[in-house]
Amino acid sequence: MSSKTQNLIINNVKLPTDASVQEAFSVAESRLRKAGIKFSDAAFRIYRKSIDARMRDNIKFVYSVFVSAVFSNVTEKCLSAAGACVEKSEIPKPIYGNEPLKARPVVVGSGPCGLFCALMLAENGYAPIVIERGGSVSERVQEIEKFKKTRILNTNTNIQFGAGGAGTFSDGKLITRINDGMSLYVLGKFVEFGAPEEILYQAKPHIGTDVLCGVIDKMIARIEELGGEVRFHTAFTGADFKSTNISSITTVNGKLNVGALVLALGHSARDTYEILIGNNLAIEAKNFSVGMRIEHLTETIDKGMYGKMAGDKNLGHAEYALSYNTKERGVYTFCMCPGGEVVAAASETGGVVVNGMSESRRDGRNSNSAVVCSIFREDYGSDPRSAIEFQRKIERAAFAAGGKDYSAPIITFGDFAEGKLSREPSGVLPTYMGGCGVKLASPYDYLPSLVCDSIKNAIYDFDRKIHGFADRDAILTGAETRTSAPLRILRNDETRLAIGYDNLYPAGEGAGYAGGITSAAIDGIRTALAIMKKYKSSN
Repeated sequence: MSSKTQNLIINNVKLPTDASVQEAFSVAESRLRKAGIKFSDAAFRIYRKSIDARMRDNIKFVYSVFVSAVFSNVTEKCLSAAGACVEKSEIPKPIYGNEPLKARPVVVGSGPCGLFCALMLAENGYAPIVIERGGSVSERVQEIEKFKKTRILNTNTNIQFGAGGAGTFSDGKLITRINDGMSLYVLGKFVEFGAPEEILYQAKPHIGTDVLCGVIDKMIARIEELGGEVRFHTAFTGADFKSTNISSITTVNGKLNVGALVLALGHSARDTYEILIGNNLAIEAKNFSVGMRIEHLTETIDKGMYGKMAGDKNLGHAEYALSYNTKERGVYTFCMCPGGEVVAAASETGGVVVNGMSESRRDGRNSNSAVVCSIFREDYGSDPRSAIEFQRKIERAAFAAGGKDYSAPIITFGDFAEGKLSREPSGVLPTYMGGCGVKLASPYDYLPSLVCDSIKNAIYDFDRKIHGFADRDAILTGAETRTSAPLRILRNDETRLAIGYDNLYPAGEGAGYAGGITSAAIDGIRTALAIMKKYKSSN
């Protein structure tokens, strides 16, 4: 191959936890030279950093090192010998269409999908309007604190709804299971708006709710600087879905003309789902998961995963992702929050929903995660309305089990395992609503027996992987029901248009096409690119 500037990734550079970054660079350079790859004007940086804790007395950091240089002799054989590959991150490249927009594009929802879609449109001169049923970040903070103190739930502005979507008050975890070259671009945008630079290379990037709130405000400000608008307290109430080309929508604040309509709904937008189902959009039910949050002392998880190296400042607090399969269904942990808390995530009157979050320091006494069990379409009747009602029934039962004042039902794992209800929390204290809004109750009072039995067996299995996971003092808090959307709004894979429509774009987690902040953001960007490919810019 001829010499040219390229970006390579040297993978699997293992070093002790006290090794410097420069040592990782030296190993990468040595590997390239030994493999016969020649280079000049090289610039090194960390591309990915993870922890290998399989040998708990000899934990290592595992680096992938990014090298930008003028390379020669970059053959497949040499790359293999160096443990390297060509870097494949992707930067969005708009292609502009010729069809004129009859009005401005409108994005329904200001979660990561909606904001990244709107930002991409605004950066390219399309002046989008974002409508959001909830309030700004500051208004959300006020309403969440009010709910804790008064138990008065604002059904439009809460942990689920408002600027930034549900992810804003769910730790700001940016882990994604999709292999998409645009992931690094999304992380770079978060850094641009104030997130820490280390998210660019962490294997499990995390911003923290306290930092993410400011990031969201800056993103919104940038959209508005570029000619876009973000209208809070403006819930979507309908559209003329009988026409294949939607010219206007209705909101609680009146009618709004649209050129292209993006439905960047959250997974909790049940009233909007009902509007879409009632207008016969092509929607299918899908599998999802339900369960509880489990809390341990942070030090229990640290010791279980890191052994004698627990407390190493270079390691930080331990994170886990566990799975267990029964003969019929799977159980897995989800949204793990080291040093975090269990939060009240209800969005409907008369329902209890829990989620987890951490702030950037992750310095809380407890660590928590969801432990959830797969629910299949045949479990609830296979249609979208039945899927929503399945979730809602659990939430209402949890509300009743908690005393009908938004207190959450809790149980120690010891009692759960033995089928009794006798022990008040002692070693591990609950964090939901500061520990004051909880009531002892059996999970069998609000979850299907098959879910309870599966989770119980899974926790014993997880204890074999992390000693202490089945701690009798661990606390289970319910109910965790909003792991993902229970339905999917069908769309064309190439154009991203809803089936049967010319300008309607379902996108993101609430439409059934993403699972977390990063994947939702990518889906929003790709939706914006699809709109630009069809329509002229207004500039």
